[in-house]
Amino acid sequence: MDPTQRQTPPSYSKESLIRRYKPIWRILLISNLALGGYMFAKARKKNSRVEDRKRPGPHDEDNQATDAVSSGLTPASPLSEEPSVPPTVIEPVKVREPIPEDQQRELFKWILEEKRKVKPKDPKEKKRIDEEKAILKQFIRAESIPQL
Repeated sequence: MDPTQRQTPPSYSKESLIRRYKPIWRILLISNLALGGYMFAKARKKNSRVEDRKRPGPHDEDNQATDAVSSGLTPASPLSEEPSVPPTVIEPVKVREPIPEDQQRELFKWILEEKRKVKPKDPKEKKRIDEEKAILKQFIRAESIPQL
């Protein structure tokens, strides 16, 4: 090789760059369109739920009749079907055994210790914590603890 002949770095033409990155552009455009479609579908679904929740009041019955006639619906046909709500199952309340007084006192002592560890942020919170500690001390010193 001659020193006069230098190798120039290969220059890429615009056309070859476009061909090289074409799949990437396609993926970006398709994913962007899919995301936009998803967002519009979610917004539309949310709007339709809000409209379904709106129920006409007694003063809107005349408007319903005129709307039903103009839309070709008969008054006997339902304007919108409401999803059926499954019946709620009420579980019986479990009656628990009362906590013995000595365990309650130990619990109150523990709560009092935790309240002492708390660092108040402002005077209002300090006052509230002091009041709670005073109530706990009363419960601890009392001969009998009230049952809840």
